[in-house]
Amino acid sequence: MKILTSLAFAAALSAAAVPGAAGARDAAAFPSRPVTLVVPFTPSSGSDIIARIIAPKLEARWGQPVIVVNKPGASGDIGARQVAVAAPDGYTLLMAINSFTMTPSLHRNLPFDPVRGFAPVAKLATAGYTFAINPKVPAHDMKSLIAYVKTQDGHVNYATPGTGTPQHLAMELFKSHLGLHIAHVPYKGIAGALTGLVGGEVQMMFTTVHTMLPFLKDKRVRLLAVSGAQRDPLIPDVPTFREQGIDFMDGVDAWYGVMAPAGTPPAIVEGLNRDFVAVMNASQVKAQLAELGLSVHTSSAAEFSSLIKHDLARWKKVVDTAGIQAQ
Repeated sequence: MKILTSLAFAAALSAAAVPGAAGARDAAAFPSRPVTLVVPFTPSSGSDIIARIIAPKLEARWGQPVIVVNKPGASGDIGARQVAVAAPDGYTLLMAINSFTMTPSLHRNLPFDPVRGFAPVAKLATAGYTFAINPKVPAHDMKSLIAYVKTQDGHVNYATPGTGTPQHLAMELFKSHLGLHIAHVPYKGIAGALTGLVGGEVQMMFTTVHTMLPFLKDKRVRLLAVSGAQRDPLIPDVPTFREQGIDFMDGVDAWYGVMAPAGTPPAIVEGLNRDFVAVMNASQVKAQLAELGLSVHTSSAAEFSSLIKHDLARWKKVVDTAGIQAQ
């Protein structure tokens, strides 16, 4: 018994003497029980769709159940907080979207810190945004659209699904950089905003490419630009903002990623990154997401962390400049 006790004590000392030894052992055994993916939005949202497509792939890779749990409410804050206070062991993960970097500027009393409260794991995918106008607007590219707006003395407007939404902040970024006067018309959801644009109640709108596709066939909208670094394969004839000399709209697309609670061992974060990136880049997953207007764009944990910090600063400046207040 004394020999066994001495051996156990020596092993403990050895682990303590080697930085990260315990974390490495945990990572080697990870996962040994079910993993929960917390989606902070309702079923059928973009993050929910991605989670449910990749969950079976992760299960096959890990040999453990992957449970998708929807925790909607407060613009995603409820689900985010659940992950922020979870044990930092990799078993509770957040399916985050780009609005994660916007709400801190709109809601100053968040129940979590968007940087110190999480360990970014990986960026997973993006959904391109497009600048859409009602066909009655006499513009066929961004240059003519900007010229038109300047002649209207503020008598033009744009639709969004609501105050503080990604579409709202993106349009305010566009306006502020160019010094344009375009009135904001917030609707209660995307359906109302689309109806307003198609019906001519509003002249323009910034939203996801996939949302606009049903209105292109009968030319009820006209698309002038896309936000990605490259043209969107769903609408290859529509140029990017950068192609039209507007470089400040780079990166203004919807992104999706996965995050763990702060304090999760680096070895586990590294393993999670490796597995999520591998699953996302499987040809079947790429094809499924492409049909839904989502493009796979994965990253390292460090790259994702840098993106989050960049976007937090970018949207804070937009919110402060425009004086936007959450409603």
